[in-house]
Amino acid sequence: MNILAIESSGLVASVAVYADSIMQAEYTVNYKKTHSQTLLPMIEEIKKMTELDLSSIDAVAISAGPGSFTGLRIGAATAKGLGLALGVPLIAVPTLEGLAYNFCGSDKLICPLMDARRNQVYTGIYEFDGGEFKTVKKQCAIPVEEIIESVNELGREVIFLGDGVPVYKDIIKEKTTVPFKLAPPHMAYQRAGALLERAAYMYENNMFTEPREFAPEYLRMSQAERERMEREKNA
Repeated sequence: MNILAIESSGLVASVAVYADSIMQAEYTVNYKKTHSQTLLPMIEEIKKMTELDLSSIDAVAISAGPGSFTGLRIGAATAKGLGLALGVPLIAVPTLEGLAYNFCGSDKLICPLMDARRNQVYTGIYEFDGGEFKTVKKQCAIPVEEIIESVNELGREVIFLGDGVPVYKDIIKEKTTVPFKLAPPHMAYQRAGALLERAAYMYENNMFTEPREFAPEYLRMSQAERERMEREKNA
């Protein structure tokens, strides 16, 4: 099983290759460059460094959303182009599940928080129960206070991670009543390596799709769509 993974749902750009049950390479950049500038050069660099023959790839894994509308679209276009060119399926990994896999094997609740702006976060709650990944609360777009209430009601220690943590750190500290930890920097953000772990499970269980059928999951309308609807409403 050989998988190429692409993560572009947020500021982080990350690419990784999984071959013969080994992650052979991961290239991650958390810097202010557009994914249209980074993804293809990163894939090419990994290809050269690992002497990767792209024709050996069995599937392309992609962070399927939610996240940055632009980032998701660039990632989707890249993954679909590769999938069509190579004749392989796409593994669409929900963004929050990929983030949660940073803490694969933890006995704590895992709560990713991505800043969705407009006083909301993209979030969910996950756990590894006896080594099995489980969704406690499906990914959604809600106010940070609402997800903290859900965490408090579960009454268990939780790990918060994601780019929403620095934004809402004071609210997290004020409102969370259960024991909690904030993820360290090297485990706090999206990584294609973590995405690969989830993607490998999905591939083994036939959870993949044809490239032409894939579309990102945005969870809510873009600003441009909201503004258009407002103009039509007031016309």
